[in-house]
Amino acid sequence: MNAKQWIFVVVLVILVSGAFMVWRSIGTPKVAVTDFNSCAAAGRPILESYPRRCQYGSTTFTENIGNALDKTDLIQVADPVPNQTIGSPLTITGQAVGSWYFEASFPVKLFDANNNQLAEGIAQANGDWMTTNFVPFSATLNFATQPADSTGTLILYKDNPSGDPANDDQLTIPVTF
Repeated sequence: MNAKQWIFVVVLVILVSGAFMVWRSIGTPKVAVTDFNSCAAAGRPILESYPRRCQYGSTTFTENIGNALDKTDLIQVADPVPNQTIGSPLTITGQAVGSWYFEASFPVKLFDANNNQLAEGIAQANGDWMTTNFVPFSATLNFATQPADSTGTLILYKDNPSGDPANDDQLTIPVTF
């Protein structure tokens, strides 16, 4: 091959590559990345930290896990975990320090994304609750079927028989239906 033929081949490869890149970008749907879920849906890398993080360009989005990290010294839920897909009946298990209970129980409520209450129940201690240690608990909630992939919030309330707002506390867990 002479020099003109080599130049022609190189220019042709560059043009074909450019045309392919333009065709590919036109065929790829654009996704607005505004939070962790849209970042993950765009196929961006997920950092396996807790909570998980997704990087989009120079921006890092953090997965919403409620306030689980803030309450870990008071209450820990084993099931469901944040953002888990749930259905009815929902069995909730975990452990809480004795002061979270009153008379061996505490209230639990489930809400949809519009803050409509779907269910409420009572978590029962599975052991002696009059302690400063963690005590296992369980609760079961029944609720109507929700639209697939819709979201909600599970809230576990510290029992507060005094009614004093200073004694209120809660654990919030985002869930998917």
